Amino acid sequence: MHSTLIDAATLASHVDDPKWLVLDCRHDLMNPAFGREAFAAGHLPGAQFASIDDDLSGPKTGTGDTFRGRHPLPDRAALVATLRRFGIDDDSQVVAYDAHGGMYAARLWWLLRSVGHEAVAVLDGGLPAWQAAGQSLTTEPAPVRPAGSIAERPALTRAVSVEDVVANLATGAFTVVDARANDRFRGENETIDPVGGHIPGAKNRFFKDNLQADGTFKPAAQLKEEFAPLFASPAAAVMQCGSGVTACHNLLALEVAGLPGAALYPGSWSEWCASAERPVATGA
Repeated sequence: MHSTLIDAATLASHVDDPKWLVLDCRHDLMNPAFGREAFAAGHLPGAQFASIDDDLSGPKTGTGDTFRGRHPLPDRAALVATLRRFGIDDDSQVVAYDAHGGMYAARLWWLLRSVGHEAVAVLDGGLPAWQAAGQSLTTEPAPVRPAGSIAERPALTRAVSVEDVVANLATGAFTVVDARANDRFRGENETIDPVGGHIPGAKNRFFKDNLQADGTFKPAAQLKEEFAPLFASPAAAVMQCGSGVTACHNLLALEVAGLPGAALYPGSWSEWCASAERPVATGA
């Protein structure tokens, strides 16, 4: 069973295994059509496309204080139905990939764990690593699989609400770690974040800092050393980002580092900044 990362060679050796299921999670925040177009232009053999907006998020609802973010978590029953539509069973080995260092594939990894499915891994290095290993892409349509039978089980993940994060401003019970790029954290990128800045007291760990120059994850020992100064323990850490997607990359990196137990703030910055009542910090 692979439950964090998998390399291209190992995946290639299982590409025809009916118990293995590959999902393409490519996405572009500024171009919602990008993922499907990229999939049609070339994808891993046997892969299916999983849309961040349509498959891996719930509907956006509310405004202001009731807005739950740009990519709210799907309802658990709806998520299980989606996973079954992909053909996932309880004994399926799922592999998620993208072309962006795992920033979107990690969302699927976290979601599957949130319904108790442990056999899910992210392709280390993504599509570039697959091609660098001499493996081919295809434009063949995604295979039609019979409906899966994955069951909803106790979560292997933790999540906190916006109310928890508001309360934490006074208690300091946990440390919020923001996975956005430094300029967004400082409040200097109005194109993506019209309301710029970060949650007061949050620390910044850009998700790309988890990666080596070739786009694969840093070794576990190095990740552990780099995360250690950010919080007292994983149990006292909450990962966030712009909308609860790339925060999952930090959670995956923590798992690789042998530091499990941190929580996700799903609404993240897009939920937080929707209410003028919630304080905003700017700068480094």
